[in-house]
Amino acid sequence: MTTAAIASLSTWAAMCIALLVDRVWGEPPARWHPVVWMGGYLGWAGRRVAPVAGQPQARWRVFFRGVLAWCVGAGIVVAVAVLLQRLIAHWPWWAAAPLLGLLLKPLLAWRMLRSEVLAVEAALGVSLAAGRQRLSRLVSRDVQQLDAGEVRESAIESLAENLNDSVVAPLFWFVLLGLPGAALYRFANTADAMWGYLGERGGRDWTWAGKWAARTDDVLSCLPARLTAMLLWLLAPRAGIAGQGCSALRREARRTPSPNSGWPMAAMALRLGVRLGKPGVYALNADGRSPVPGDTVAAARLAHRVVAVVAACALPALLVGWQVVG
Repeated sequence: MTTAAIASLSTWAAMCIALLVDRVWGEPPARWHPVVWMGGYLGWAGRRVAPVAGQPQARWRVFFRGVLAWCVGAGIVVAVAVLLQRLIAHWPWWAAAPLLGLLLKPLLAWRMLRSEVLAVEAALGVSLAAGRQRLSRLVSRDVQQLDAGEVRESAIESLAENLNDSVVAPLFWFVLLGLPGAALYRFANTADAMWGYLGERGGRDWTWAGKWAARTDDVLSCLPARLTAMLLWLLAPRAGIAGQGCSALRREARRTPSPNSGWPMAAMALRLGVRLGKPGVYALNADGRSPVPGDTVAAARLAHRVVAVVAACALPALLVGWQVVG
């Protein structure tokens, strides 16, 4: 077996181990979780980057602070990932792959995402209030005025969007750039979640402070989001297909303010034949029916197929990549 093939096999094995660990054990404790550490840094830096609302500052100064703080954090994350990957690079592949998989695992979160979305459906079976309360753990929007259908819409939307952010995109960048690529993506995505707001949040103005974080996440999520949408589109059961062509997917995806999250959400809406939306902001597949309990389960099954196919297709992609580089 050639060196390139062994390297590809090791990287693929690490990915499979990460997904297996995620399925069996889920998330590590918060004190050992690198994404929690990233959030801690971003919270600390954000208080020094974003001005207090109502205290105007020069836009360029605020923007520069945001860029500098982001780059410092990203540089630390990538440097640590490069160091860890190099430390195990000379180990036998059968020893390096499990450790690399354990290092990759905290950078993806499929089991937690699936469990949280299905928990919303289970809570709705108890009461609307319970469903709203459970949904509030998944989304940042106000959930108190949502009816049962809108609660399901939000949960399915969150599943589709985070299928990319929490699973497909980290694996995409891991295949391309190894552990540093996955770590950089998770930092960028976490920074966007915490800083990427237009206007006030938490008493601070993020309009310019978070602009770099938001745009960087847009760039890094562009290809993975469309890959996620394509897989959702192709892997949906024939019975669940609403009948629209790819032009409908492009049209619906552009309805959301985000240039990326609309793609997997639109694919999910069209393939399930349901309406998904954020009240007062956008509606995807507006002529579709309101989601029913079975749609949440169907969405989780479809997302699971996407994760399985991404894992299966990674090995040939790695083999081709190593041959091209070689």
